[in-house]
Amino acid sequence: MSNNNNNNSLLELRASYDEFLRSDRYGYADRIGTAIDDHVQRSQKASPSSSEGGGGGGPPPPSSLVGRPRLRVPLSDLRSHDPRLSNALVRDPLRHLRALESAAHELALEERPGYDSKFDVKIGVALGGPIGGSGPMGPRDLGSNSLRRLVCVEGVAVKVSSVKPKVVKSVHYCPATGLHESRTYVDATDPELGLPVVDGDGRELPDRVVQLTSASYPTQDKDGRALETEFGLSLYKDHQTVTLQEMPERAPMGQLPRSVELVLDHDLVDRVKPGDRVQVVGVFRALSGAVQGQRSTQGVFPTVVLVNDVRVLGRDSHGLVFTPNDVRTIRSLGKRTDILDVLGRSVCPSIHGHDVIKRALALQLLGGCEKNLANGTHLRGDINILMVGDPSTAKSQLLRSAMGIAPLAVSTTGKGSSGVGLTAAVTSDPETRERRLEAGAMVLADRGLVCVDEFDKMSEGDRVAIHEAMEQQTVTIAKAGIHASLNARCSVLAAANPVYGQYDRRRRVQENIGLPDSLLSRFDLLFVVLDQMDPESDRRIAAHVIRGHRYQDARGRATHESSDDDDGDESSDEDEDGGDAEGASSVWVRSRYDTSDSSAGGGGGDDDDDDPHSDDVLQHEFLRKYLHFAKTRMKPVLTEEARECIAGRYAEMRSRQDERTLPVTARSLETIIRLASAHAKARLSNVVEADPDVSAAMDILSFALYHENTKVVGDDAKVVSPDLGQKRRRAEPDLTDSSEEGGAQRRRRADDDADDAPTPSSAEPKGGDAFANLKAAVYAEVTRSLEDSVAIEDICANVEDRAMVARAIRSLEDDGKVMRSDGEVYLID
Repeated sequence: MSNNNNNNSLLELRASYDEFLRSDRYGYADRIGTAIDDHVQRSQKASPSSSEGGGGGGPPPPSSLVGRPRLRVPLSDLRSHDPRLSNALVRDPLRHLRALESAAHELALEERPGYDSKFDVKIGVALGGPIGGSGPMGPRDLGSNSLRRLVCVEGVAVKVSSVKPKVVKSVHYCPATGLHESRTYVDATDPELGLPVVDGDGRELPDRVVQLTSASYPTQDKDGRALETEFGLSLYKDHQTVTLQEMPERAPMGQLPRSVELVLDHDLVDRVKPGDRVQVVGVFRALSGAVQGQRSTQGVFPTVVLVNDVRVLGRDSHGLVFTPNDVRTIRSLGKRTDILDVLGRSVCPSIHGHDVIKRALALQLLGGCEKNLANGTHLRGDINILMVGDPSTAKSQLLRSAMGIAPLAVSTTGKGSSGVGLTAAVTSDPETRERRLEAGAMVLADRGLVCVDEFDKMSEGDRVAIHEAMEQQTVTIAKAGIHASLNARCSVLAAANPVYGQYDRRRRVQENIGLPDSLLSRFDLLFVVLDQMDPESDRRIAAHVIRGHRYQDARGRATHESSDDDDGDESSDEDEDGGDAEGASSVWVRSRYDTSDSSAGGGGGDDDDDDPHSDDVLQHEFLRKYLHFAKTRMKPVLTEEARECIAGRYAEMRSRQDERTLPVTARSLETIIRLASAHAKARLSNVVEADPDVSAAMDILSFALYHENTKVVGDDAKVVSPDLGQKRRRAEPDLTDSSEEGGAQRRRRADDDADDAPTPSSAEPKGGDAFANLKAAVYAEVTRSLEDSVAIEDICANVEDRAMVARAIRSLEDDGKVMRSDGEVYLID
């Protein structure tokens, strides 16, 4: 066989591809016959009258055909057969595709004689990616070095035009002569454009190339005689354009997402709808400016991808790679009884407190189980959460953290989004004036998460537009002659500020939120997040924030967080656990943030004290793997006991007269089911049980509705009761006092515990215990004080060795018990 390079003639290239297609190793002869048979069936279904030949007994009209038969050829097959031929195809795809399709046509004539004359169409070839070892590209990766080359591109379809017929060959009749003549058309998107003309013997004519033709029908022949167009004898092909945008999670932060125009012909049309994630293989080409109705004076031309094959990607293809060790570790973690606490602590560990909200976010990322009933009813499994509260309560930070964890997340703001921007819109192409359907944020986030910050800034009309998308999870468009229904199966995480800027405790919840019940009922959980004035909680938050700034460098983390077998590194647990499945993959993070403080708030306070990971958080990447594994692999179903428990708890909620943040409707019943199913997924269980699944769901729901949660009594006071109802408003002036009184009681209990402890003045060094005794005495002095702080000078008043006192204070500070600032020592816990 001759060398496969670009200088080979068309006949030589066709011989090379003919050898490849006839190889028994791949069986393409049988595939070609099957492709033609499938095409015949599609054509007959599309035009039932074709079997009668349109009344004349002849072949069906060419314009009634459905695309053309297409043979799929994976590039891996060609690469294994002849690597040089495969590389030449990538470098010069249009010329090689001409030779490959010609060889496929010759083989098709042997398998199905006369197929081309019967249907007036030749078989095509679809090349399957990926190309080379670099993987698929994105629209941002397409540059001048990719022009006229074969490319494999992945992205999200954001705009899809309607399917239009494009003329390939027109037939005209001259009444004066009684003769017919035909004319072929070539536009800028034709793959033949610029290639050498092929003569009747299949040879290329290097001195002649295929040129652009006029798009208008001729009305006269060359002698000036009038012509009549025979539309029934003319040949057309389906034509569609799609705008492909790079995936949101792959777009660099702070930059606009790039997009590229796709051109689809024949049977490739109507394969894609707005919001689909697709992988296309095609030729990257620059178009002439004259084609767009304008001439370029700067040598810059628009570019398109002439699509050869298109494949819709699954929603779970987000690049997460699971090793066998990952799966073992995930299954081991799933057996922990406090797995939801672990997941909650791992969500935004830089934020102190908010443990219930963090656990709710973990359940939202897991999601419930959607159901499609036999009668066509769709029951959503996605969980929607709304956070309303005072400024500076970490609402936006929690949104950003959830975005970073979710495999597919789209972020927007209420002020910068319109109703059609969130759902879908019908737009007009500025060049062709053609109507297009453009997907919004909720359609682009299908099977993912939509984060809407400043939700209260949206106008009333825009909020109404998302009602259908939030409950039915579809977006229906009926305007400008386009009627379509798009999928919007996504979870909604929204954050909003109260109507009056700050939450007014004298008003009812609905008055502060300012959103209608019709919209609120579509949220499964609504958390009222208030900036509570509590000195003890404020100290904890301050210490937490300061640690995040103080121990940024590795050396600082080591001095504060390290232990004898932990060097402060994110992968420090591997040696500690030895062969334990949980530690073998280094999935734990010894965070510089003091997560142990949150145990008082219920974020893991029931963990086993002997567990070395009771206060740790999971690595961010492993957390994403765990949630994705549990969400996609587990399909839990309700047990009979769980059904009875859910029904009973729902009846109790309906009968309660307390003021609540959300109306309790039948949607609340589905909320319990979704939360319980998500908790079962967190346990890697395919069964939803009354305990712990329904109990955990009710804890979170009760906290959101009434601020009742037996597991959260401390630091989650930052998510406090919004003074629900008239009775609670009468008691409102005591809220802050009661919180301070509780802090005083806790300090008095600490004083009682420290009554017998030695004072600094009475602490005498006793051998090696001198420093430990002094440290205990300093701590007792701080806890005994009735003030918020103790001056360092007062502590050192009766101690001669002031340096040892300073060391003791630093040690207590490293232990997270006190905090030193401006010569004062403050008690943390």
